[in-house]
Amino acid sequence: MHSRAKQVSALFLPALLSGMLLLAACENDLNKIKEISAKLVSLPIDTTRGVEIMYSDSAIVKVKVLAPLFIRYEVAKPYYTMPNGVKVLFYDKTLKEIGSIVSDSAVQHPKDNITEFYKNVVATNPQGDVFKSDELIFDQDKKKIYSNKPVQITTLSGDVINGINFQSDDKLTHYILQQSTGVFNVPDSTKK
Repeated sequence: MHSRAKQVSALFLPALLSGMLLLAACENDLNKIKEISAKLVSLPIDTTRGVEIMYSDSAIVKVKVLAPLFIRYEVAKPYYTMPNGVKVLFYDKTLKEIGSIVSDSAVQHPKDNITEFYKNVVATNPQGDVFKSDELIFDQDKKKIYSNKPVQITTLSGDVINGINFQSDDKLTHYILQQSTGVFNVPDSTKK
């Protein structure tokens, strides 16, 4: 009986070890499959080059967006990226350009109507003031532009204002900066 137990265990033990290895291998493969499919879910579903998008209201063009590369991601909260730069032009009723935003990259969240501009952001308003930052966020629903990064404003008259926690209306005409400093041009009142 003792030799019979040895024979059974000699056959059973390798089979048991092989089965455990197969199960472990399957589990690792399942983890790899999950990891790969998670990466695939976040892949872009649409890539477009040389994009020009026009936004209008009542058949009047309000905004033109130009981007060399436009990538759309269809995830739980879809978003678009413009990783190679973007230029946004704002127009009045007569199609005269009244402002712009240019940046090295941008991310648009269509469900929230928010566009985030990043790196070397330069924006202009109808008065000719220039806004520079590494981040500007445009909330279309709230009609405001803001940033928590440092912002520098150069006015048409040459004044330079620096600050953080920037907030403005969507036309960049009424703005607020916190912790601001500046260099202001003051006319010489002694000259006549």
